Amino acid sequence: MTERSKQRLTILLPVLVCVISIVGISVFWQYEYRQVAFTHISQFCEIVMENYPETEGQVLSVLKEYHTLTEQEIKGNQFLVQYGYDNSEFCRGIQWNFFISSMVFVLLVPGAFLLAIWQLNKRNRMRIAELTSYLEKVNSSAAGTVIQMKEDEFSHLQDEIYKTVTSLYQTREAAVQAKVNFADNLANIAHQLKTPITAAFLSLQLMKNTTPSIYGEQVGRQLERLNRLEESLLMLSKIDAGTLHLEFSQVDIYTALNLAAENLNDLLMKERVSVDIPDHGCMEIYGDMEWTMEALMNLMKNCMEHSKHGGTIHCDYSSNPLYAKILIWDDGEGFQAEDIPHLFERFYRGKDTAGNGIGIGLSLARSIFELQNGNITARNRPEGGACFEIRVYSH
Repeated sequence: MTERSKQRLTILLPVLVCVISIVGISVFWQYEYRQVAFTHISQFCEIVMENYPETEGQVLSVLKEYHTLTEQEIKGNQFLVQYGYDNSEFCRGIQWNFFISSMVFVLLVPGAFLLAIWQLNKRNRMRIAELTSYLEKVNSSAAGTVIQMKEDEFSHLQDEIYKTVTSLYQTREAAVQAKVNFADNLANIAHQLKTPITAAFLSLQLMKNTTPSIYGEQVGRQLERLNRLEESLLMLSKIDAGTLHLEFSQVDIYTALNLAAENLNDLLMKERVSVDIPDHGCMEIYGDMEWTMEALMNLMKNCMEHSKHGGTIHCDYSSNPLYAKILIWDDGEGFQAEDIPHLFERFYRGKDTAGNGIGIGLSLARSIFELQNGNITARNRPEGGACFEIRVYSH
Protein backbone atom coordinates (compact mmCIF):
# COMPACT_ATOMS: atom_id res chain seq x y z
CA MET A 1 0.00 0.00 0.00
CA THR A 2 1.42 3.38 -1.01
CA GLU A 3 1.69 6.37 1.33
CA ARG A 4 -1.02 8.20 -0.59
CA SER A 5 -3.39 5.22 -0.17
CA LYS A 6 -2.64 5.15 3.55
CA GLN A 7 -3.34 8.86 3.73
CA ARG A 8 -6.71 8.45 2.02
CA LEU A 9 -7.56 5.54 4.30
CA THR A 10 -6.75 7.65 7.36
CA ILE A 11 -9.18 10.33 6.17
CA LEU A 12 -11.96 7.97 5.01
CA LEU A 13 -11.83 5.75 8.10
CA PRO A 14 -13.59 8.19 10.49
CA VAL A 15 -16.22 8.98 7.84
CA LEU A 16 -16.87 5.26 7.45
CA VAL A 17 -17.07 4.84 11.23
CA CYS A 18 -19.59 7.69 11.43
CA VAL A 19 -21.80 6.23 8.69
CA ILE A 20 -21.73 2.77 10.26
CA SER A 21 -22.51 4.30 13.67
CA ILE A 22 -25.51 6.24 12.33
CA VAL A 23 -26.88 3.19 10.53
CA GLY A 24 -26.24 0.96 13.55
CA ILE A 25 -27.89 3.35 16.00
CA SER A 26 -30.90 3.79 13.65
CA VAL A 27 -31.39 0.04 13.35
CA PHE A 28 -30.91 -0.42 17.09
CA TRP A 29 -33.32 2.36 17.94
CA GLN A 30 -35.98 1.04 15.51
CA TYR A 31 -35.64 -2.45 17.02
CA GLU A 32 -35.77 -1.05 20.55
CA TYR A 33 -38.85 1.05 19.79
CA ARG A 34 -40.73 -1.88 18.25
CA GLN A 35 -39.73 -4.15 21.13
CA VAL A 36 -40.96 -1.67 23.75
CA ALA A 37 -44.20 -0.96 21.83
CA PHE A 38 -44.86 -4.71 21.45
CA THR A 39 -44.25 -5.48 25.14
CA HIS A 40 -46.48 -2.61 26.27
CA ILE A 41 -49.38 -3.60 23.97
CA SER A 42 -48.91 -7.25 24.97
CA GLN A 43 -49.04 -6.31 28.67
CA PHE A 44 -52.15 -4.22 28.10
CA CYS A 45 -53.96 -7.07 26.32
CA GLU A 46 -52.93 -9.53 29.07
CA ILE A 47 -54.41 -7.29 31.77
CA VAL A 48 -57.68 -6.88 29.83
CA MET A 49 -58.06 -10.62 29.22
CA GLU A 50 -57.24 -11.55 32.83
CA ASN A 51 -59.84 -9.15 34.16
CA TYR A 52 -62.43 -9.72 31.42
CA PRO A 53 -61.91 -13.24 29.98
CA GLU A 54 -65.10 -12.99 27.96
CA THR A 55 -63.56 -10.16 25.89
CA GLU A 56 -60.71 -12.29 24.50
CA GLY A 57 -62.27 -12.55 21.06
CA GLN A 58 -63.04 -8.87 20.94
CA VAL A 59 -59.50 -7.95 21.99
CA LEU A 60 -57.93 -10.17 19.33
CA SER A 61 -60.31 -8.71 16.76
CA VAL A 62 -59.28 -5.20 17.79
CA LEU A 63 -55.58 -6.18 17.49
CA LYS A 64 -56.15 -7.42 13.96
CA GLU A 65 -57.88 -4.16 13.10
CA TYR A 66 -55.01 -2.17 14.71
CA HIS A 67 -52.50 -4.22 12.72
CA THR A 68 -54.14 -3.18 9.46
CA LEU A 69 -53.95 0.54 10.24
CA THR A 70 -51.41 2.62 8.30
CA GLU A 71 -48.79 4.90 9.84
CA GLN A 72 -50.69 7.99 8.67
CA GLU A 73 -53.89 6.76 10.40
CA ILE A 74 -52.10 6.19 13.70
CA LYS A 75 -49.89 9.27 13.67
CA GLY A 76 -51.09 12.12 15.88
CA ASN A 77 -53.80 10.09 17.66
CA GLN A 78 -54.70 11.82 20.96
CA PHE A 79 -57.76 9.74 21.94
CA LEU A 80 -56.63 9.10 25.56
CA VAL A 81 -56.05 12.76 26.29
CA GLN A 82 -59.77 13.19 27.04
CA TYR A 83 -59.38 10.67 29.86
CA GLY A 84 -56.47 12.53 31.47
CA TYR A 85 -53.50 10.57 30.02
CA ASP A 86 -50.45 11.86 28.15
CA ASN A 87 -47.45 10.29 26.39
CA SER A 88 -45.13 10.58 29.44
CA GLU A 89 -47.07 7.79 31.18
CA PHE A 90 -46.38 5.22 28.47
CA CYS A 91 -43.26 3.33 27.28
CA ARG A 92 -41.34 4.22 30.43
CA GLY A 93 -37.61 3.38 30.27
CA ILE A 94 -37.24 3.90 26.57
CA GLN A 95 -35.91 7.44 27.19
CA TRP A 96 -32.81 6.07 28.95
CA ASN A 97 -32.09 3.71 26.10
CA PHE A 98 -32.36 6.57 23.67
CA PHE A 99 -30.13 8.77 25.86
CA ILE A 100 -27.44 6.10 26.19
CA SER A 101 -27.40 5.30 22.49
CA SER A 102 -27.28 9.02 21.64
CA MET A 103 -24.34 9.55 24.01
CA VAL A 104 -22.50 6.63 22.44
CA PHE A 105 -22.98 8.25 19.04
CA VAL A 106 -21.93 11.70 20.32
CA LEU A 107 -18.74 10.28 21.83
CA LEU A 108 -17.96 7.87 19.03
CA VAL A 109 -18.06 10.39 16.16
CA PRO A 110 -15.73 13.04 17.70
CA GLY A 111 -13.51 10.23 18.96
CA ALA A 112 -13.18 8.85 15.45
CA PHE A 113 -12.35 12.29 14.05
CA LEU A 114 -9.83 13.01 16.82
CA LEU A 115 -8.21 9.66 16.19
CA ALA A 116 -7.97 10.41 12.49
CA ILE A 117 -6.48 13.85 13.15
CA TRP A 118 -3.97 12.33 15.60
CA GLN A 119 -2.97 9.68 13.08
CA LEU A 120 -2.62 12.32 10.36
CA ASN A 121 -0.48 14.56 12.57
CA LYS A 122 1.63 11.59 13.63
CA ARG A 123 2.23 10.63 10.01
CA ASN A 124 3.11 14.23 9.11
CA ARG A 125 5.51 14.50 12.05
CA MET A 126 7.20 11.27 11.00
CA ARG A 127 7.62 12.52 7.42
CA ILE A 128 9.00 15.87 8.60
CA ALA A 129 11.38 13.99 10.92
CA GLU A 130 12.53 11.81 8.01
CA LEU A 131 13.21 14.83 5.78
CA THR A 132 14.94 16.66 8.64
CA SER A 133 17.11 13.63 9.41
CA TYR A 134 18.05 13.42 5.74
CA LEU A 135 19.14 17.07 5.68
CA GLU A 136 21.09 16.61 8.95
CA LYS A 137 22.97 13.67 7.43
CA VAL A 138 23.69 15.69 4.31
CA ASN A 139 24.98 18.60 6.41
CA SER A 140 27.23 16.23 8.36
CA SER A 141 28.61 14.92 5.02
CA ALA A 142 27.36 11.40 5.66
CA ALA A 143 28.45 9.21 2.79
CA GLY A 144 25.81 7.38 0.80
CA THR A 145 22.91 9.40 2.17
CA VAL A 146 19.72 8.47 0.30
CA ILE A 147 16.32 10.10 0.73
CA GLN A 148 13.33 7.82 1.27
CA MET A 149 11.05 8.48 -1.69
CA LYS A 150 7.35 8.30 -0.77
CA GLU A 151 4.13 9.41 -2.41
CA ASP A 152 2.17 11.70 -0.09
CA GLU A 153 1.42 15.40 0.47
CA PHE A 154 5.15 15.96 1.09
CA SER A 155 6.14 14.50 -2.28
CA HIS A 156 6.72 17.88 -3.93
CA LEU A 157 8.84 19.13 -1.01
CA GLN A 158 10.70 15.82 -1.01
CA ASP A 159 11.49 16.16 -4.72
CA GLU A 160 12.67 19.75 -4.33
CA ILE A 161 14.91 18.82 -1.39
CA TYR A 162 16.40 15.98 -3.40
CA LYS A 163 17.02 18.26 -6.39
CA THR A 164 18.59 20.94 -4.18
CA VAL A 165 20.84 18.46 -2.38
CA THR A 166 21.89 16.87 -5.67
CA SER A 167 22.71 20.31 -7.09
CA LEU A 168 24.68 21.21 -3.96
CA TYR A 169 26.64 17.96 -4.17
CA GLN A 170 27.53 18.70 -7.78
CA THR A 171 28.46 22.30 -6.90
CA ARG A 172 30.60 21.12 -4.00
CA GLU A 173 32.38 18.56 -6.14
CA ALA A 174 33.04 21.20 -8.78
CA ALA A 175 34.32 23.63 -6.12
CA VAL A 176 36.59 20.98 -4.60
CA GLN A 177 37.94 20.10 -8.02
CA ALA A 178 38.47 23.79 -8.82
CA LYS A 179 40.34 24.21 -5.53
CA VAL A 180 42.54 21.20 -6.33
CA ASN A 181 43.22 22.59 -9.78
CA PHE A 182 44.05 26.00 -8.29
CA ALA A 183 46.43 24.39 -5.77
CA ASP A 184 48.09 22.39 -8.55
CA ASN A 185 48.47 25.50 -10.72
CA LEU A 186 49.83 27.46 -7.76
CA ALA A 187 52.37 24.72 -7.04
CA ASN A 188 53.38 24.62 -10.72
CA ILE A 189 53.86 28.39 -10.77
CA ALA A 190 55.96 28.21 -7.60
CA HIS A 191 58.14 25.45 -9.03
CA GLN A 192 58.50 27.30 -12.31
CA LEU A 193 59.63 30.41 -10.43
CA LYS A 194 62.25 28.46 -8.51
CA THR A 195 64.51 27.80 -11.51
CA PRO A 196 64.85 31.40 -12.83
CA ILE A 197 65.20 32.76 -9.28
CA THR A 198 68.02 30.32 -8.52
CA ALA A 199 69.71 31.15 -11.84
CA ALA A 200 69.34 34.88 -11.12
CA PHE A 201 70.92 34.44 -7.69
CA LEU A 202 73.90 32.63 -9.21
CA SER A 203 74.31 35.30 -11.91
CA LEU A 204 74.09 38.05 -9.29
CA GLN A 205 76.74 36.33 -7.17
CA LEU A 206 79.09 36.11 -10.16
CA MET A 207 78.44 39.77 -10.98
CA LYS A 208 79.24 40.81 -7.42
CA ASN A 209 82.53 38.91 -7.57
CA THR A 210 83.62 40.48 -10.85
CA THR A 211 82.07 43.97 -10.90
CA PRO A 212 80.63 45.02 -7.52
CA SER A 213 77.86 47.63 -7.80
CA ILE A 214 75.18 49.26 -5.64
CA TYR A 215 72.62 48.09 -8.20
CA GLY A 216 73.55 44.52 -7.39
CA GLU A 217 72.39 45.04 -3.80
CA GLN A 218 69.02 46.34 -5.03
CA VAL A 219 68.62 43.40 -7.39
CA GLY A 220 69.56 41.04 -4.55
CA ARG A 221 66.83 42.44 -2.29
CA GLN A 222 64.23 41.99 -5.03
CA LEU A 223 65.39 38.43 -5.69
CA GLU A 224 65.11 37.63 -1.99
CA ARG A 225 61.58 38.99 -2.04
CA LEU A 226 60.77 36.82 -5.07
CA ASN A 227 62.26 33.82 -3.28
CA ARG A 228 60.02 34.44 -0.24
CA LEU A 229 57.04 34.78 -2.57
CA GLU A 230 57.91 31.46 -4.23
CA GLU A 231 58.20 29.70 -0.86
CA SER A 232 54.93 31.23 0.33
CA LEU A 233 53.10 30.21 -2.85
CA LEU A 234 54.39 26.66 -2.47
CA MET A 235 53.20 26.56 1.12
CA LEU A 236 49.78 27.96 0.15
CA SER A 237 49.42 25.32 -2.56
CA LYS A 238 50.10 22.59 0.03
CA ILE A 239 47.51 24.05 2.39
CA ASP A 240 44.91 24.32 -0.39
CA ALA A 241 45.60 20.79 -1.59
CA GLY A 242 45.50 19.45 1.97
CA THR A 243 49.02 18.03 1.65
CA LEU A 244 50.70 20.20 4.31
CA HIS A 245 52.00 17.60 6.75
CA LEU A 246 51.64 18.40 10.44
CA GLU A 247 53.29 16.41 13.24
CA PHE A 248 50.73 16.63 16.02
CA SER A 249 51.93 16.49 19.61
CA GLN A 250 51.64 18.49 22.83
CA VAL A 251 53.11 21.97 22.23
CA ASP A 252 54.09 24.13 25.20
CA ILE A 253 52.90 27.68 24.47
CA TYR A 254 55.69 29.41 26.39
CA THR A 255 58.35 27.41 24.51
CA ALA A 256 56.74 28.11 21.10
CA LEU A 257 56.60 31.88 21.80
CA ASN A 258 60.25 31.97 22.85
CA LEU A 259 61.40 29.97 19.81
CA ALA A 260 59.45 32.31 17.50
CA ALA A 261 61.10 35.35 19.12
CA GLU A 262 64.56 33.77 18.85
CA ASN A 263 64.11 33.18 15.12
CA LEU A 264 63.26 36.86 14.68
CA ASN A 265 66.11 38.01 16.88
CA ASP A 266 68.16 39.61 14.07
CA LEU A 267 65.22 41.61 12.75
CA LEU A 268 64.17 42.58 16.27
CA MET A 269 67.65 43.85 17.08
CA LYS A 270 67.78 45.79 13.82
CA GLU A 271 64.48 47.50 14.62
CA ARG A 272 65.39 47.79 18.32
CA VAL A 273 62.17 46.07 19.34
CA SER A 274 61.99 43.72 22.33
CA VAL A 275 59.56 40.87 23.05
CA ASP A 276 57.99 40.43 26.49
CA ILE A 277 56.88 36.83 27.17
CA PRO A 278 55.70 36.14 30.74
CA ASP A 279 56.08 32.63 32.14
CA HIS A 280 52.70 31.34 33.32
CA GLY A 281 53.86 27.78 33.68
CA CYS A 282 53.16 24.82 31.43
CA MET A 283 50.14 25.30 29.17
CA GLU A 284 49.88 23.08 26.12
CA ILE A 285 48.00 22.90 22.86
CA TYR A 286 47.73 19.94 20.52
CA GLY A 287 49.50 20.85 17.29
CA ASP A 288 52.75 20.96 15.34
CA MET A 289 55.60 22.79 17.07
CA GLU A 290 57.39 23.91 13.89
CA TRP A 291 54.31 25.23 12.13
CA THR A 292 52.95 26.80 15.32
CA MET A 293 56.26 28.61 15.69
CA GLU A 294 56.07 29.71 12.02
CA ALA A 295 52.59 31.18 12.53
CA LEU A 296 53.66 32.99 15.73
CA MET A 297 56.69 34.42 13.91
CA ASN A 298 54.44 35.92 11.23
CA LEU A 299 52.25 37.58 13.90
CA MET A 300 55.26 38.90 15.83
CA LYS A 301 56.82 40.20 12.63
CA ASN A 302 53.62 42.09 11.80
CA CYS A 303 53.66 43.65 15.28
CA MET A 304 57.35 44.51 14.88
CA GLU A 305 56.70 46.31 11.59
CA HIS A 306 54.08 48.47 13.31
CA SER A 307 56.09 49.16 16.45
CA LYS A 308 58.25 52.22 17.06
CA HIS A 309 62.01 51.97 17.52
CA GLY A 310 62.63 50.89 21.07
CA GLY A 311 59.08 49.51 21.35
CA THR A 312 57.94 46.20 22.81
CA ILE A 313 55.92 43.27 21.50
CA HIS A 314 53.81 41.87 24.33
CA CYS A 315 52.67 38.27 24.63
CA ASP A 316 50.31 36.57 27.04
CA TYR A 317 48.52 33.25 27.22
CA SER A 318 45.92 31.39 29.29
CA SER A 319 43.75 28.32 29.07
CA ASN A 320 40.36 26.96 30.14
CA PRO A 321 38.59 23.62 29.60
CA LEU A 322 37.43 24.74 26.11
CA TYR A 323 40.46 26.41 24.55
CA ALA A 324 43.90 27.92 25.02
CA LYS A 325 44.21 31.65 24.28
CA ILE A 326 47.34 33.45 23.08
CA LEU A 327 47.55 37.24 22.84
CA ILE A 328 50.22 39.12 20.87
CA TRP A 329 50.09 42.91 20.70
CA ASP A 330 52.25 45.94 20.03
CA ASP A 331 52.37 49.51 21.30
CA GLY A 332 52.02 51.10 17.88
CA GLU A 333 49.16 53.08 16.36
CA GLY A 334 46.97 50.05 15.71
CA PHE A 335 45.13 48.88 12.61
CA GLN A 336 43.20 51.12 10.27
CA ALA A 337 39.50 50.42 10.78
CA GLU A 338 38.97 49.65 7.09
CA ASP A 339 41.85 47.13 7.12
CA ILE A 340 40.63 44.92 9.98
CA PRO A 341 38.05 42.90 7.94
CA HIS A 342 40.71 42.11 5.29
CA LEU A 343 43.85 41.51 7.36
CA PHE A 344 43.84 37.73 6.86
CA GLU A 345 43.07 37.81 3.16
CA ARG A 346 45.86 36.61 0.88
CA PHE A 347 48.03 39.31 -0.70
CA TYR A 348 46.16 42.05 1.15
CA ARG A 349 48.33 44.98 2.17
CA GLY A 350 46.83 47.79 4.21
CA LYS A 351 47.16 51.45 3.46
CA ASP A 352 49.88 52.00 6.06
CA THR A 353 51.63 48.64 5.69
CA ALA A 354 55.30 48.78 6.62
CA GLY A 355 58.14 46.60 5.37
CA ASN A 356 58.46 44.75 2.10
CA GLY A 357 55.98 41.98 2.79
CA ILE A 358 53.75 40.51 0.11
CA GLY A 359 50.59 40.12 2.20
CA ILE A 360 50.76 36.37 2.84
CA GLY A 361 52.11 36.11 6.41
CA LEU A 362 48.83 36.68 8.26
CA SER A 363 46.91 34.45 5.86
CA LEU A 364 49.43 31.65 6.44
CA ALA A 365 49.23 32.09 10.21
CA ARG A 366 45.46 31.80 10.11
CA SER A 367 45.56 28.71 7.87
CA ILE A 368 48.12 27.01 10.15
CA PHE A 369 46.03 27.54 13.29
CA GLU A 370 42.83 26.50 11.50
CA LEU A 371 44.56 23.21 10.65
CA GLN A 372 45.16 22.83 14.39
CA ASN A 373 41.50 23.44 15.35
CA GLY A 374 42.04 27.11 16.09
CA ASN A 375 41.42 30.61 14.77
CA ILE A 376 42.89 34.12 14.86
CA THR A 377 41.15 37.47 15.24
CA ALA A 378 42.58 41.00 15.15
CA ARG A 379 41.50 44.15 16.94
CA ASN A 380 42.75 47.45 18.31
CA ARG A 381 43.31 47.69 22.05
CA PRO A 382 41.59 50.53 23.96
CA GLU A 383 45.00 51.40 25.45
CA GLY A 384 46.48 51.63 21.95
CA GLY A 385 48.24 49.20 19.68
CA ALA A 386 47.18 46.27 17.49
CA CYS A 387 46.35 42.92 19.06
CA PHE A 388 46.10 39.38 17.67
CA GLU A 389 44.05 36.82 19.62
CA ILE A 390 44.59 33.12 18.95
CA ARG A 391 42.27 30.43 20.24
CA VAL A 392 43.15 26.77 19.92
CA TYR A 393 40.26 24.56 20.95
CA SER A 394 40.55 21.30 22.83
CA HIS A 395 39.98 18.14 20.80
